[in-house]
Amino acid sequence: MKLWLVRHAQTDAAPGLCYGATDVGVPADATLAVAQAVVSRLPQDVVLAHSPLRRCAELAQAIGRLRPDLAARADPRLAEMDFGAWEGRPWSSIARAEFDAWTCNFAEGLPGGHGESTACFMHRVGTAFDEWRASGQDAVWVTHAGVMRAVELLDRGLRRVDDAALWPSAPIDYGACQLIECG
Repeated sequence: MKLWLVRHAQTDAAPGLCYGATDVGVPADATLAVAQAVVSRLPQDVVLAHSPLRRCAELAQAIGRLRPDLAARADPRLAEMDFGAWEGRPWSSIARAEFDAWTCNFAEGLPGGHGESTACFMHRVGTAFDEWRASGQDAVWVTHAGVMRAVELLDRGLRRVDDAALWPSAPIDYGACQLIECG
Protein backbone atom coordinates (compact mmCIF):
# COMPACT_ATOMS: atom_id res chain seq x y z
CA MET A 1 0.00 0.00 0.00
CA LYS A 2 1.35 3.42 -0.95
CA LEU A 3 0.84 6.99 0.21
CA TRP A 4 2.18 9.82 -1.90
CA LEU A 5 2.71 13.06 0.02
CA VAL A 6 2.82 16.13 -2.20
CA ARG A 7 3.78 19.54 -0.84
CA HIS A 8 2.16 22.60 -2.37
CA ALA A 9 4.13 24.94 -4.64
CA GLN A 10 6.01 27.95 -3.27
CA THR A 11 3.59 30.50 -1.89
CA ASP A 12 3.53 34.21 -2.57
CA ALA A 13 4.11 34.89 1.15
CA ALA A 14 7.18 36.90 2.07
CA PRO A 15 10.28 34.76 2.71
CA GLY A 16 10.68 33.89 6.38
CA LEU A 17 7.00 34.44 7.21
CA CYS A 18 5.21 32.10 9.63
CA TYR A 19 2.03 31.07 7.82
CA GLY A 20 1.07 27.59 9.05
CA ALA A 21 -2.72 27.90 9.21
CA THR A 22 -2.84 31.19 7.32
CA ASP A 23 -4.47 30.76 3.92
CA VAL A 24 -1.80 32.21 1.63
CA GLY A 25 -1.91 31.98 -2.14
CA VAL A 26 0.36 30.38 -4.71
CA PRO A 27 1.01 31.66 -8.24
CA ALA A 28 -1.11 29.64 -10.69
CA ASP A 29 1.86 28.80 -12.93
CA ALA A 30 3.78 27.32 -9.95
CA THR A 31 0.76 25.21 -8.99
CA LEU A 32 0.39 23.93 -12.55
CA ALA A 33 4.10 23.07 -12.76
CA VAL A 34 3.88 20.94 -9.60
CA ALA A 35 0.70 19.24 -10.83
CA GLN A 36 2.35 18.41 -14.15
CA ALA A 37 5.41 17.00 -12.40
CA VAL A 38 3.33 14.78 -10.10
CA VAL A 39 0.53 13.33 -12.22
CA SER A 40 2.62 10.84 -14.15
CA ARG A 41 3.82 9.28 -10.87
CA LEU A 42 0.29 8.49 -9.68
CA PRO A 43 -1.42 5.20 -10.53
CA GLN A 44 -5.06 4.66 -11.45
CA ASP A 45 -7.64 4.24 -8.68
CA VAL A 46 -5.76 6.24 -6.08
CA VAL A 47 -7.64 8.31 -3.49
CA LEU A 48 -6.75 12.02 -3.63
CA ALA A 49 -7.19 14.03 -0.43
CA HIS A 50 -5.94 17.52 0.30
CA SER A 51 -5.64 20.16 2.96
CA PRO A 52 -8.51 22.65 2.71
CA LEU A 53 -6.03 25.54 2.65
CA ARG A 54 -6.00 27.23 -0.74
CA ARG A 55 -2.36 26.44 -1.53
CA CYS A 56 -3.19 22.72 -1.41
CA ALA A 57 -6.77 22.80 -2.67
CA GLU A 58 -5.71 24.58 -5.86
CA LEU A 59 -2.94 22.02 -6.45
CA ALA A 60 -5.36 19.13 -5.93
CA GLN A 61 -7.78 20.73 -8.40
CA ALA A 62 -4.98 21.17 -10.94
CA ILE A 63 -4.02 17.50 -10.54
CA GLY A 64 -7.70 16.59 -11.02
CA ARG A 65 -7.89 18.61 -14.24
CA LEU A 66 -4.89 16.73 -15.61
CA ARG A 67 -6.15 13.40 -14.26
CA PRO A 68 -9.98 13.43 -14.30
CA ASP A 69 -9.95 9.88 -12.84
CA LEU A 70 -8.75 11.37 -9.54
CA ALA A 71 -11.57 12.98 -7.59
CA ALA A 72 -10.18 15.28 -4.90
CA ARG A 73 -11.72 15.73 -1.46
CA ALA A 74 -10.74 18.17 1.27
CA ASP A 75 -9.65 16.71 4.60
CA PRO A 76 -9.08 19.24 7.42
CA ARG A 77 -6.79 16.75 9.18
CA LEU A 78 -4.23 17.42 6.42
CA ALA A 79 -3.98 21.16 7.17
CA GLU A 80 -0.76 22.68 8.45
CA MET A 81 -0.21 23.32 12.15
CA ASP A 82 -1.68 26.51 13.63
CA PHE A 83 1.02 28.72 15.12
CA GLY A 84 -1.37 31.04 16.98
CA ALA A 85 -0.22 34.65 17.35
CA TRP A 86 2.92 33.87 15.34
CA GLU A 87 0.83 33.46 12.18
CA GLY A 88 1.59 36.21 9.67
CA ARG A 89 4.74 37.33 11.50
CA PRO A 90 8.31 36.88 10.33
CA TRP A 91 9.94 34.00 12.20
CA SER A 92 12.79 36.41 12.97
CA SER A 93 10.41 38.67 14.92
CA ILE A 94 9.38 35.93 17.35
CA ALA A 95 11.21 36.43 20.63
CA ARG A 96 13.69 33.66 21.38
CA ALA A 97 12.15 33.25 24.84
CA GLU A 98 8.71 32.60 23.28
CA PHE A 99 10.12 30.05 20.88
CA ASP A 100 12.17 28.35 23.61
CA ALA A 101 9.13 28.17 25.90
CA TRP A 102 7.30 26.23 23.19
CA THR A 103 10.17 23.88 22.35
CA CYS A 104 10.82 23.17 26.06
CA ASN A 105 7.26 21.87 26.31
CA PHE A 106 7.13 20.64 22.73
CA ALA A 107 4.29 18.13 22.98
CA GLU A 108 1.83 20.24 24.97
CA GLY A 109 3.04 23.83 24.51
CA LEU A 110 0.94 26.19 22.44
CA PRO A 111 2.97 28.02 19.80
CA GLY A 112 2.10 31.69 19.59
CA GLY A 113 0.29 31.45 22.94
CA HIS A 114 -2.88 29.86 21.55
CA GLY A 115 -1.83 27.77 18.57
CA GLU A 116 -2.09 24.02 18.16
CA SER A 117 0.08 21.84 20.36
CA THR A 118 2.33 19.31 18.68
CA ALA A 119 0.45 16.55 20.53
CA CYS A 120 -2.88 17.73 19.05
CA PHE A 121 -1.30 18.12 15.61
CA MET A 122 0.17 14.60 15.73
CA HIS A 123 -3.17 13.20 16.89
CA ARG A 124 -5.05 14.99 14.08
CA VAL A 125 -2.65 13.80 11.37
CA GLY A 126 -2.45 10.38 13.05
CA THR A 127 -6.20 9.81 12.69
CA ALA A 128 -5.94 10.45 8.93
CA PHE A 129 -2.85 8.20 8.72
CA ASP A 130 -4.59 5.38 10.60
CA GLU A 131 -7.68 5.71 8.41
CA TRP A 132 -5.51 5.48 5.28
CA ARG A 133 -3.73 2.36 6.58
CA ALA A 134 -7.04 0.71 7.49
CA SER A 135 -8.50 1.50 4.04
CA GLY A 136 -6.09 -0.77 2.18
CA GLN A 137 -6.07 1.76 -0.70
CA ASP A 138 -3.25 3.74 -2.23
CA ALA A 139 -3.67 7.46 -1.66
CA VAL A 140 -2.25 10.88 -2.46
CA TRP A 141 -2.25 13.68 0.09
CA VAL A 142 -1.67 17.21 -1.15
CA THR A 143 -0.46 18.84 2.01
CA HIS A 144 2.21 20.79 3.90
CA ALA A 145 5.76 20.23 5.16
CA GLY A 146 4.57 19.91 8.77
CA VAL A 147 2.12 17.15 7.86
CA MET A 148 4.79 15.39 5.84
CA ARG A 149 7.14 15.48 8.84
CA ALA A 150 4.38 14.19 11.12
CA VAL A 151 3.72 11.28 8.72
CA GLU A 152 7.45 10.47 8.74
CA LEU A 153 7.24 10.09 12.53
CA LEU A 154 3.93 8.20 12.43
CA ASP A 155 5.36 5.78 9.89
CA ARG A 156 8.19 5.08 12.35
CA GLY A 157 5.63 4.39 15.09
CA LEU A 158 6.05 7.68 16.98
CA ARG A 159 2.73 9.14 18.14
CA ARG A 160 4.04 11.77 20.53
CA VAL A 161 7.11 13.98 20.36
CA ASP A 162 8.15 15.43 23.69
CA ASP A 163 11.63 16.52 22.60
CA ALA A 164 11.75 19.15 19.83
CA ALA A 165 15.12 17.72 18.74
CA LEU A 166 13.28 14.59 17.54
CA TRP A 167 11.11 16.57 15.10
CA PRO A 168 12.39 15.97 11.53
CA SER A 169 14.37 18.99 10.38
CA ALA A 170 15.46 18.04 6.86
CA PRO A 171 14.19 20.60 4.35
CA ILE A 172 11.19 19.61 2.24
CA ASP A 173 11.11 21.44 -1.07
CA TYR A 174 8.01 23.10 -2.41
CA GLY A 175 6.38 20.67 -4.83
CA ALA A 176 8.19 17.69 -3.28
CA CYS A 177 6.57 14.28 -3.66
CA GLN A 178 7.45 11.66 -1.06
CA LEU A 179 6.33 8.05 -1.06
CA ILE A 180 5.43 6.05 2.07
CA GLU A 181 4.98 2.30 1.61
CA CYS A 182 3.32 0.03 4.16
CA GLY A 183 2.77 -3.69 4.43
